[in-house]
Formats: sequence, structure tokens, C-alpha cells
Amino acid sequence: MWLLNTRSTGLQMHNKQTLRRGAISFDNPDQNAPCVRMLGNARVRGQAGLLSERRGSYPVIDFRLLNTTSHSGEIGTKKRVKRLLSFQRYFHASRLLRGIGPQTCLHLLDEDYLGQARHMLSKVGRWNFDIFLFDRLTNGNSLVTLLCHLFNLHGLIHHFQLDMVKLHRFLVMIQEDYHSQNPYHNAVHAADVTQAMHCYLKEPKLAEFLTPLDIMLGLTAAAAHDVDHPGVNQPFLIKTKHHLASLYQNISVLENHHWRSTVGMLRESGLLAHLPVEMIQDIEQQLGSLILATDISRQNEFLTRMKTHLDNRDLSLEDADHKHFILQIALKCADICNPCRVWNMSKQWSEKVCEEFYRQGDLEQRFHFEVSPLCNQQKDTVPSIQIGFMSYIVEPLFVEWSRFTENTPLTITMMSHLCKNKARWRGLLLKQHNSEDNSAQVNEDKSRISQEVEHQ
Repeated sequence: MWLLNTRSTGLQMHNKQTLRRGAISFDNPDQNAPCVRMLGNARVRGQAGLLSERRGSYPVIDFRLLNTTSHSGEIGTKKRVKRLLSFQRYFHASRLLRGIGPQTCLHLLDEDYLGQARHMLSKVGRWNFDIFLFDRLTNGNSLVTLLCHLFNLHGLIHHFQLDMVKLHRFLVMIQEDYHSQNPYHNAVHAADVTQAMHCYLKEPKLAEFLTPLDIMLGLTAAAAHDVDHPGVNQPFLIKTKHHLASLYQNISVLENHHWRSTVGMLRESGLLAHLPVEMIQDIEQQLGSLILATDISRQNEFLTRMKTHLDNRDLSLEDADHKHFILQIALKCADICNPCRVWNMSKQWSEKVCEEFYRQGDLEQRFHFEVSPLCNQQKDTVPSIQIGFMSYIVEPLFVEWSRFTENTPLTITMMSHLCKNKARWRGLLLKQHNSEDNSAQVNEDKSRISQEVEHQ
């Protein structure tokens, strides 16, 4: 049946709100109004009355305080040209990845690089998959290339009769809406989370119960879970009185925006327009439930429920709600799995996320706000941040995931990497403390010698 059970997602519909895009506003929208669609950056309302964000919903956070950028007047034109060229490049690459030779040589990607990318995709289910290398081999198009491959690999294109042009359009929209200037929350992070989600969907305890719809939801939610992330966290949006914080009443502000943006792109691309309305509504709701689960402030809520299910041994993945809950847990694991990767990749992600934290701290100092926790580069070091993150966030979640999967080879590998990486960060932290102690001792000795010389 196309009509699926609709789950509660914590969706908050606002009967009275003002949504502004420049001079455009919607005041007290009629929830029963017909579908309203606007091009560009406006919102899109579907038949169910669900509001969706679209690209550029954020008033731009001015990172020119930290970095010099191009003139704002050039951005729109450059982005449009980039999107057009990107689509042509993706289409050309996808034909090659499917074994169809190019009719004309576009010289957009080196054939050797495409060959290496194809080779990497043949190993996309391995945990040591290097997303940084893959992004370079695909000329910065790792998310689109990966999603096209995974949709084809899982038979989703055939099962849902997806139009390839519309699929490319949707995936390009997602990739383009990630902010490349973000050190961490960018399209490469989304691709990394998607590849991890693919690995988790293959876990035997879960895989046998998954339908094509479950797989499509899991991969799409992973790809879009941080779309249009501004590079700052929710507390920053709240204390700067950002309009999205008011719109979502300071609750899962970023996650709500990621979800609504994804819904807007789905509708604008027309990817699912051929499906029954009831199914489209269910897909949108379930995407929201999955993406909202990545809110780190809800960690204890999900962890407690997971522990309870495992302790009581009452998880039944034949039950739709239980299966959806495990998909939420899988996405949460994929979102924070960096410490479970091999050291060279894990270390890169750690440095990138801390750089993003420090940028926020610099902004807060510029605007004379109190610097948020973990964002003070002088006090919060990368090793100390990572050790705390692993101890209080990552380990508790992955311990329960290990109990669920019953220690599969993948889980054993991840837990081994986590243990080794944590030990390496502790070693670096100890070295850092010793260096600081030595520096302090040297300064003290210099001061003492200086005073002795003066007395002589």
C-alpha cells in the first residue's frame, strides 16, 4: 500500500507567524489554503499545509569579519553559473560511472580521476572509505556522486520510478545548499554521514527488515541532515535573536530548518511528484523525524529509550515504530561517527569541527557576547574537546549500538578505532600539558635569574 503509517515527529505548526523574505511576508497563513509555490528563496507550502524552508532562508551571518569575500553583488550570478555547470558535470560523470562512454569530450574531469572514483565506489561499503580523497577525485562533488551511486545500488531509482534529471536536480540543490566556507558542516560532512549510514543499513540485525522506502529515507536524511547550516550553533542563533530561533521557539532550531529546507527542495525539484499524495506526506514527515533526531540536545532522550529497549529485550523491527526508532539511532551514530574512523580521517574531522567552534568564538568576541563553551581557542584545546566529546557523547551511544548489532565486525572495528583515537588524544593532551609546564618553568627561571642579576 502507498498509504503508510504516519509517525509523530514533534512537528510544531504555527497558526500565527510572519515569514519574511525581503519585502515578501505571509501573515497568519490559512492552513487549508491550496499549495503555494514561490521561486527563488521563498517558502513552499504543500497540500498538507507543511511549511518548508528554501535556500538562503538565513539572513547571511557576516563572516567577512573573519575572511574577505567577493562582492555580494557577484554571488547570485556566480552561484547560478556554478549550478548550471555543476549539473552538466554531474550528468557527464554519472554516464561514465554507469559505463556509458562520453559522446563528446567535455574535459571537465580527468579520466584517470574518474577511474579512481569508480574504483572507490566499488568499495563504498567499507568503513575505511576515505571521503576526503573521494571528494577530490569527484572535483568537490562527493555528495551528488555518492548519492547517485547509492540510489542505483539499492535499486531505489527503479523501485520508485525516479526521473534521473529530477534526481540530479534535487541532489545538486542539496549539495549547493551546504556552505563550502564552513570547515565542518559542509557537503563533505554530509557525504561522510551518508556513507556511514549506508554501512549501518547493511548491518544484519537491521537490513533484513528494511524496505526500499526505509533505505531511501535513511540515505536522504543523512545527505540533507545539516543542509544550509550557517556554521554556528543554536545558542548563537538564540542570543543573536535570529528569526529562525523565534520561528521554532528556540526548539531544535537548526534541525527544523534543515528538515524544512529539504522538504522545500523535494517539492521544487518535483522528484516525488509522481507518487501518491499520502505517500509524499508520509515521506516528508518521516524525514523530519529522522533529521530532528540529530539534535544533540535530545541525546539523553534517545539513549535512555535505547537502553530501556535493550534491557527489556523488547525491540521488534517488524514493528514500524521500532524500526523507525532504530533508523533514528543509526542516523545519530552516523552523524557523530568521526571518532570511530581511522586516525588520519578522525583527526582531520576533529580539527575541522574545532576550527568551526573557534570561528564562532571569534564572532562572539567581536560582537561582545559571552564566548560559548568549546569555542574559546585560548582555553578549549582540540584534544580536550575531543576527549570530552568521546567520553560523554560518542561512547555511550556506540556502546548501545554495539549491544543492538551484537558486535558485528563493523561494530568491533569502530569501537577499536574509538578506543585507540581516544588514547592518542590523551597522549597529545599530556604532551600539551607538559609543554605548557615546561614553558611556565622556563619563564619562571628567566624571571628568577633576571632578579638575581639585578641584585648583583
